[in-house]
Amino acid sequence: MAGLSRRTFLGGVGAAGLGTVLGAQFANTANATTTTADACVADPTAYIGSYTSASPAGHGLDVSGRAGTAPALKPVKTVPGVPDASWFDLSRDRRTLYVTNEGEPNGKVSALNVDNPAKPRLLGAVSSKGSAPTHLSVHPSQKYVLAANYGTGTVVVLPILAGGKLGEATDLVKHVGAEREAHAHQVISDPTGRWVLSVDLGADSVYVYKLNLGTGKLTLNQQLKLPSGAGPRHLVFHPNGRYAYIVGELRPEVTVAGWDAAAGKLTALSVVPAVPPGSTGDLYPGEIITSRDGRFVYATVRGPNTLATFTTADGGKTLKLVSTVVSGGNWPRHVALDATEKWFYVSNQRSGTVTWLPRDPATGLPGAVAGSLAVPSVNSVFFA
Repeated sequence: MAGLSRRTFLGGVGAAGLGTVLGAQFANTANATTTTADACVADPTAYIGSYTSASPAGHGLDVSGRAGTAPALKPVKTVPGVPDASWFDLSRDRRTLYVTNEGEPNGKVSALNVDNPAKPRLLGAVSSKGSAPTHLSVHPSQKYVLAANYGTGTVVVLPILAGGKLGEATDLVKHVGAEREAHAHQVISDPTGRWVLSVDLGADSVYVYKLNLGTGKLTLNQQLKLPSGAGPRHLVFHPNGRYAYIVGELRPEVTVAGWDAAAGKLTALSVVPAVPPGSTGDLYPGEIITSRDGRFVYATVRGPNTLATFTTADGGKTLKLVSTVVSGGNWPRHVALDATEKWFYVSNQRSGTVTWLPRDPATGLPGAVAGSLAVPSVNSVFFA
């Protein structure tokens, strides 16, 4: 898959799925039938990213929210000047929102003041020093933003300046794939804040770095090589910090890995399918998340357009696929849980819809789609 473009692989518009026919009328029906038991935190702000350079063109950065106790997202308001917004993270003081601008060949990262969460104010944007920055995270020190450049297979370190603005890069590390071009897809910190991990789809690897807080330089500590063609996309830690779950994009599976925080090293333990036996056709997982109690793991799978539910056991060491449900749209790239963990929000890129599904807190299982909001070429939802 050398030279694989995110626009080629992810941006093509396929046939509209169920989410296309779900709209404001369906959403209003969901509002009317919402019970007190399903109540959400009132009026949380939701930031929605979409691809402005795709066809149909998305809005970039939208601001939405919910009214009262209903799960339905309200119509969006577009924030100008934030093209190809595709990933979000918030500073610890909740005053600054950082956003990837997934441009090709020249990506950027934007900083926005969100003292008023519903009215983000653009502070500026700096170069990501690469192509198609698809993911970012604020380092726990609050001194740096780290971003993964998919197109060039690099990870960049950007210093946070006074007022939340970003400075020019202090470091840029490049991955090298053994069989395919490197495509850095994610960069996060481990639960202790001591290590930085980057998942690279093209290199079939997870890289573990140490970040020097004084210089802003990364030093490689480990490269965990996964089987050829696994195409790891994203990683999420179990809440106890002892295990990590790595979802593959090119094969529909999740690798369970042990995490040694003292040494900064991952050890691959097992591989669990993300689709039922006998599944055929396009099978491309998208996002992976965990519940706060660590009992459940969830992953989206593009192609069958499903949300998979896994249960955990043995303190997170054992993972088991127990359910798959339709996402209500086409090409579910991302899923998020709201603060109550009673609702899933799935971003269906090709149908241009955000769908919401109820979650049973006892069983962890998602229910049927309850509503939808139209957002062209949507890629993710982030609750502030």
